[in-house]
Amino acid sequence: MLAYGFAQRALIGGVMVAAVCSLISFFVVVRRLAFVGMGISHAAFGGVAIGLAAGIDPLVSAGGFCAVVALGIGWFSRKGRIHEDTVIGILFATAMAFGVLLVRIAGAYNLDLMSYLFGSILALSWTDVAIIAVLSVLASGFVFLFFKELLFVSFDEETATASGLPVRFVYYGLLVTMALTIVISIKLVGIILVSALLVVPGAAGTQLSRNYRGVLVAAVVIGIASVVMGLYLSFWYDVASGATIVLVLFAFFLLSMVFSPRRGYMRSLRRRKV
Repeated sequence: MLAYGFAQRALIGGVMVAAVCSLISFFVVVRRLAFVGMGISHAAFGGVAIGLAAGIDPLVSAGGFCAVVALGIGWFSRKGRIHEDTVIGILFATAMAFGVLLVRIAGAYNLDLMSYLFGSILALSWTDVAIIAVLSVLASGFVFLFFKELLFVSFDEETATASGLPVRFVYYGLLVTMALTIVISIKLVGIILVSALLVVPGAAGTQLSRNYRGVLVAAVVIGIASVVMGLYLSFWYDVASGATIVLVLFAFFLLSMVFSPRRGYMRSLRRRKV
């Protein structure tokens, strides 16, 4: 498989995307931002439509558009005193409608659009890999620079505010980082399935460990392993790579529940055998 250039690009890009998504997924799960991630990912359709209609790289236009939507979610929910779920529902539907209208007007309904909806990791170019690398560095850089603040705010926002931490900056920064992470994941699994990469690794990690370090390590390992295994399976069986990666992720999640020390399934099974 690795003898082919497209497979090399897919593996390099996929591993970078998996590592960043798994890192962010920890905070998505802890702060219960799964629906926020889903809303931003589906809103990316509007950004992709702008790029296709204007003749610019859809990843670039989607990045800017998703960042605006993410900041809009934060602003409306905090300043407008509207619940996040309500804001997400409004902006998600509006962005999708805008994308559909723009695609129709521009006549851009083609195979390129389908690849952004359902993923086309095997069609990655070195330019795409370079863009993914830059956005990955930006997203992971924010997490590493403000890791302690993110951790504090995620577990106890009220105490963090009372302690004088820049809670608002951290919150908006996390939303924008999620937007960047979603954009680099679009080529991997597509707009429809991208939210899985932002949720499943962190959810599986929380099943396998009781401390945040263990959760982070487990999430990153599961995310990278799922992408690598999904690519190999999709290559050998000639099936959709994005969907295969998500199904492998789900399989890892089921295994994490079976072997979870919190649930004690394996302990009870050993006792029955004894």
